[in-house]
Amino acid sequence: MNNAQPFVDFLRRMTALVEAKASTAEMLREVPVALKPVLAGEAWLPKDLSVPNPDKYQQYLLYADPKGRFSVVSFVWGPGQYTPIHDHTVWGAVGQLRGQEISTNYARTPTGLRVSSVDTLTAGETISFAPEGGDIHEVRNGSDQVSISIHVYGADIGRIERHIFDLDGAVKPFISGYSPGPVPQWPL
Repeated sequence: MNNAQPFVDFLRRMTALVEAKASTAEMLREVPVALKPVLAGEAWLPKDLSVPNPDKYQQYLLYADPKGRFSVVSFVWGPGQYTPIHDHTVWGAVGQLRGQEISTNYARTPTGLRVSSVDTLTAGETISFAPEGGDIHEVRNGSDQVSISIHVYGADIGRIERHIFDLDGAVKPFISGYSPGPVPQWPL
């Protein structure tokens, strides 16, 4: 790994926050700020965890806290790729490393889902979210090139049960898992 220091420093900051039992509100403030140096360049990101798949977006595990308190994932998006409408059930933050990501956010209504807002992230920008503030969205690559975003979650996101939604409000449970790839060993 070339110049892993920005990411290692980020992991150390995350570990300090969870060990201090930071509140969700603190995490929503602190994690996007801590992500900024990681988004300044790609030299720290292993090349094999930045490779798109022509058929679907990739969700590569970069780090999972050994106690399950947080995880960090690189999402690699080919042109036109998108997620189903889903939730997370835990707090999270996203930083855009390359390209553009568009999140269409939904609110539940008695008859299904309605679009509540749309967020567009470009390289270097961050956003945070929590179940308490509304946590249902669909995400897509907003460019005609490969986009990469770094997602941080308040649990081991690939192992927890979450939900996929239809526009009519129907809900299905799912566990996302991770895309195949090596999990880096960071010098912590």
